Amino acid sequence: MTSPPPSGAPIRVLIADDQEMVRTGFRFFLDAQPDITVVAEAADGEEAVALARRERPDVCLLDIRMPKLDGLEATRLLAGPQVADPMRVVVVTTFDLDEYVYGALRGGACGFLLKDSGPTLLAEAVRAAAAGDSLVSPSVTVRLLKHITAPRTTTAAAPARPEETLTDRELDVVRLVALGRTNAEIAAELYVSLSTVKTHLSSVQSKLSARNRVEIAAWAWQHGHGRPGG
Repeated sequence: MTSPPPSGAPIRVLIADDQEMVRTGFRFFLDAQPDITVVAEAADGEEAVALARRERPDVCLLDIRMPKLDGLEATRLLAGPQVADPMRVVVVTTFDLDEYVYGALRGGACGFLLKDSGPTLLAEAVRAAAAGDSLVSPSVTVRLLKHITAPRTTTAAAPARPEETLTDRELDVVRLVALGRTNAEIAAELYVSLSTVKTHLSSVQSKLSARNRVEIAAWAWQHGHGRPGG
């Protein structure tokens, strides 16, 4: 996985969207953030993959419906399970369709946002991705996670591992991740430090072979830990 940007360095972002107006709007807002800079733009999926591999941005923002190569395939090529050094991809789309959400996250994306989520959430998603976290639009999170409660033997999004390997405190953290809580909210709710939450999440990711908190949340919902008190 691409390393987080050095402390103090701006988060380098690639924007890929076939609509110039969207790219311009994203660039205008993100470049106005003191900790984010846009380093490349692409109008189609093939160009996005080529630019991402050349520039190695900290975060790639990819639309789904693009010419030549769609965003789901571009995500798989940049962040999929077979990629030796996966990049951090956030899919940003107009289309709130389940098949797109599942395809993006199983293809390796660490975030999924609707374009109407607003610029503030866009910047938060970039920062979360750069820090190795995940952010999914609130409007799709619960529906997404509830949908994948159906048992599966093995999937990339929810590795099948014995839950007995998780400690009680780790399960507490997992439940809150599944409910969409941020690290700060988890720390406050469990009365522990932020660093303790991060330590638990790191341990959980290792035990579940999960690449990010989206996969942790998927595992929680599949194994009955995605509801309050579950």
